[in-house]
Amino acid sequence: MPFYVLKLGGSLMACARDLMRALCALAEDGYCFLVVPGGGPMADLVRDLFSRYEISQEAAHWMAILAMEQYGYFLADGTGALLTREMRLPRCGVEILLPYQLLREDDFGLMHSWDYTSDSVAALAALRLNAPLIKATNVDGVILEGKVAEETSASSLLGKESCIDQGTLRFLLGRLKGRRIWVLNGSDPHHFISALKRGKGGTIIKGE
Repeated sequence: MPFYVLKLGGSLMACARDLMRALCALAEDGYCFLVVPGGGPMADLVRDLFSRYEISQEAAHWMAILAMEQYGYFLADGTGALLTREMRLPRCGVEILLPYQLLREDDFGLMHSWDYTSDSVAALAALRLNAPLIKATNVDGVILEGKVAEETSASSLLGKESCIDQGTLRFLLGRLKGRRIWVLNGSDPHHFISALKRGKGGTIIKGE
């Protein structure tokens, strides 16, 4: 049974529930997904409040984690996916992680700063479950020299703006050394599922 931790970014909000339905349909073929939601516009609101008012990094961190939960409820609504507060192999098909209570009890050493976003939460879930990690986003992969790179290293992206957060890149150079993240466009659910089955497309970011 193929099992993936799937980070589903807020950039896909317009088509995210269609992608969730496609994942649930794929579960009938034996696939299994633990979906880690991004923060979407709810996290953007937290960023805006952080920049405009005197909010500590600590408070902003937990507000952003709660934004992930709000997006999680959005993803589950009407799609057939279930919500879970446990970081575990789903009991059926597709489950969406609500991370707030879990991380309040044990945040696995996650730093509370904007460098460590929902990408980092997904990376820690993949590490804990020893599962491959896919980041579904609204771009075709990591753009290097004007084109999508089939493969790149975490070290080459460190300190640069890209579709993956800096905290996750640091994990790939440390706790996730030797692992990889597959960045894949989820804007078209059919193409996403096709790429997933073929194991081709997007960008592989390798730890070192």
